[in-house]
Amino acid sequence: MSSEDNLRKFSSMQLLNFCIGFFGLQFAWQMRIILSGPLTESLGASPLLYGLIWLAGPVTGIVVQPIIGALSDNTFTRFGRRVPYLFFGALFGALGLVLLPKSEIISNYFGNNHPAWLALFIAALFIWMIDACVNAAQGPYRALIPDNIQKNQHAIANSFLSFAIGLGSVVAAGAAPFMKWAFNYQMSVDAQFTMAGVAFILGMLWTCFTFRENKISKEMLSEKKLEAKKTASKSFIQNVKEFLNTSPEVGKICIIQFFTWIGLMSLLIFFTQYVVHILYQVPNMNGAASLVIESFAPLQADAQNFASICFAFFNLICFIIAIPIAKMAEARGNKRVHAGSLLFMALAYFLMAFVPNKVTVFASMGLAGIGWASTLSLPFAMLSKYIKEGTEGSAMGIFNIFISAPQVLVCTLLAWFINISTFTSEGGYTNNHWDYAFLFGAAMLIISAFITLTIKEEQE
Repeated sequence: MSSEDNLRKFSSMQLLNFCIGFFGLQFAWQMRIILSGPLTESLGASPLLYGLIWLAGPVTGIVVQPIIGALSDNTFTRFGRRVPYLFFGALFGALGLVLLPKSEIISNYFGNNHPAWLALFIAALFIWMIDACVNAAQGPYRALIPDNIQKNQHAIANSFLSFAIGLGSVVAAGAAPFMKWAFNYQMSVDAQFTMAGVAFILGMLWTCFTFRENKISKEMLSEKKLEAKKTASKSFIQNVKEFLNTSPEVGKICIIQFFTWIGLMSLLIFFTQYVVHILYQVPNMNGAASLVIESFAPLQADAQNFASICFAFFNLICFIIAIPIAKMAEARGNKRVHAGSLLFMALAYFLMAFVPNKVTVFASMGLAGIGWASTLSLPFAMLSKYIKEGTEGSAMGIFNIFISAPQVLVCTLLAWFINISTFTSEGGYTNNHWDYAFLFGAAMLIISAFITLTIKEEQE
């Protein structure tokens, strides 16, 4: 009997329950995306330094996910193969989220004469801690799908994760603007990060206690342990080569992810700063006098709330379209739907770069949400057909390299280019061309869309 025969068919309610932990994970990640820019800028980070701090995501993704993925393939406990990584990733990630906005307070424990950069350094450490923990939980969570769910449900299962990502992001991004609108109460950055930490740990605890990993027979357990030992005995390079040599289509899917995530991170990293500095024309506050900072504080708060609303809409579209996009892919093919979605996102980028007003930016974020929903599900659905049994965690970890590595380019080269691209606003203040991120990102998405069309699918 093959392991596929041992897998059960999941109902819609079971799939919904399965993705609650991912809801919490994405809630935390979304808050990190929205608020890390303003927080680090308030501690003295330039655009380039902000980009370098953002290296936490890709570097921990490149290092942590393959290691954790391989370890989880070799883990056989009474709690399950993947669950221990979900639990501890959420526990320490939540701790980092709660402590991050307290970086300046923590730096004061080192004395009144501590270096000015210490608070920013502490904040960077917490950001790296959060990103490492998110990556430690994310890879094994994705591996639960090929571990436990039949192949013909992989696309719909990944789409349910997209659904959870969209919902978690909408709630996270919409919380502060809703409180301001409904109760005229502006949530502090500290309160928003604490809320994210609580959501992360509670959501993941729910999954850990309610999701039952597939029981493996003694014979199958022995086979999986043997396969895991073989995988562990190989060098990392060997595992990558075997992964890429599984099929020519695997290499194409990896290249697609590489260019797609350059484009995506151009938005995710720089959007809040774009809204604050380009759309609302708040000047660069790095090194600004305290009176200038105070005078622009209300406008900056409004800008951050609008950025949150835009992210909420971006993820609301992802949330709404996640399941329909999977159904459309089943009918028309993954590659056609994915390529079209990426082109929609590229169009949104061009609109934001060339028509910077609130209505256009808000609508463009909704358009970009189509590409976001597709990216969170269809590449994984295309890849899952080529993953060998017993190597699910390792495969997802290696695949994540092609998500994380391109982000290094965004955090370094693109951040450096924005850093040197300055202009003087009407009030005589210096600012940076954060809008250049969208032109670069759009080009990368167009390249990715055309490569996607070269994929050979089974129905062809």
